[in-house]
Amino acid sequence: MLLTDLITPGRIKVPLLGETKDALLEELVDLVATDSAITDRDAVLESVRERESVLSTGIGHGVAIPHGRTPAVTRLCLAAGVTERPVDFDALDGQPVRLFFLLIGPDFAAADHIKALSRISRLVRRPEMRERLADVESAEEFYRILSHFEAA
Repeated sequence: MLLTDLITPGRIKVPLLGETKDALLEELVDLVATDSAITDRDAVLESVRERESVLSTGIGHGVAIPHGRTPAVTRLCLAAGVTERPVDFDALDGQPVRLFFLLIGPDFAAADHIKALSRISRLVRRPEMRERLADVESAEEFYRILSHFEAA
């Protein structure tokens, strides 16, 4: 499974405009909400908020991977974006976040959901990838960099 199979430049926003955790979650959910796989935007947002209440998905190094599973989705969907300024996201390392990946999936696809989360985590561990994504100026550039690192 490639992340570029789950996302399009239309579901990448540069820059994300939210200045709070909740505003960013809403903005990211809005990016996937237009996908035909999403049957209920509010249920998607609620599943992401619920997961976030358990433990922050700010994984460190300026990256957050908010995610959730809900019956309001028929297949995995991914959105992403970069903020201009770092935002406090209660990250595990205490540092603010600029780089976001939102993964939402159906309840019945837990294994694929975990595989996609793992793939994102492995890719963003690479400092060069994080730096290049944080410096993008367009969704298309973000998508190209993601594609490049997935192929490497």
